[in-house]
Amino acid sequence: MRVFVTGHKGYIGAHLVDILKQAGHHVTGCDIGLYEGCEWDQCVMPDVDLVKDVRAITAKDLETHDCVMHLAAISNDPMGDINPEITHSINRDASIRIAQLAKTAGVGRYLFSGSCSVYGQGEKLDLEETDPLNPLTAYAKSKIDTELEVSKLADDGFTPSFLRNATAYGYSPMLRIDLVVNSLLGSAIAFNQIRIQSDGSPWRPLIHCKDIANAFYAFLHAPKEVIHNQAINIGGNSENYQVKDVADYVEHLMPNADIVFTGEVGHDPRNYRVKFDKLNDVLPEFKLEYDLKLGMDELHKAMIDHGFNEHDFNGSQFVRLRTLQKRLNKLDAFQIR
Repeated sequence: MRVFVTGHKGYIGAHLVDILKQAGHHVTGCDIGLYEGCEWDQCVMPDVDLVKDVRAITAKDLETHDCVMHLAAISNDPMGDINPEITHSINRDASIRIAQLAKTAGVGRYLFSGSCSVYGQGEKLDLEETDPLNPLTAYAKSKIDTELEVSKLADDGFTPSFLRNATAYGYSPMLRIDLVVNSLLGSAIAFNQIRIQSDGSPWRPLIHCKDIANAFYAFLHAPKEVIHNQAINIGGNSENYQVKDVADYVEHLMPNADIVFTGEVGHDPRNYRVKFDKLNDVLPEFKLEYDLKLGMDELHKAMIDHGFNEHDFNGSQFVRLRTLQKRLNKLDAFQIR
């Protein structure tokens, strides 16, 4: 099949291109290259490498493709809050427009990279897809708005699906440490301190970044009737953890590191466990490749092998927000090209 992947040079996209290419699919990647130079390891290249702002994608770009996998976004809450208007322009407006163009171009399937952050401060724990949404950030709200508008496009010839991904972590050729698991492990290696910004009590559903890519691949091949116009939580029921649980396993890997509560965040209102029963029902053959321990073991080894240090933790290469702030004044990154 011919697959169009936006954000293919990102944390998840780097895995996704590799998986699709290994399976023999033709991959067109579309990425503005905002994080060029942030590579940790060599990335597998797509068949077509389109350097373009997602807001400038045309129907012609999408013609002849069987599926659009839309990953490109301002990728987390702090980055989204820098400029909510830009976040909505890229995460919401461009996402809706690409879906419209995909339908016009005859693309049969549109897979949207959503987020479990749409549940925000849940009214209860163990949230499922039918529970109320309570977005706390521009990032989360943009994901909800996209789901609502794109779902209206669904018909017999166009199948959108919304993958509400759990919180990502783990090794990627495009490493990020601005994620709770990676940050805790990175600080332990760099400083011998496991730096917890909250009180450690909030719950998070966690998923290895490669398993998110694996889910996209599974949705590519899933029967249309089980994923058509569906929002589905992506993760595993056993992979809900409190932040302090993650810190405990970091301490297992780094026994000389001290747990330090920095108090930067204070009370974190983002507290939610998520149920993944629907994913298990619609795609019973899909299984996570990683649990938290296996994923952390892999990342720990990679960080040690790469000589991860204080400079890496404090620098901009692995923290998307710092890279973004650094480059905003140097290039007009958010202008359509």
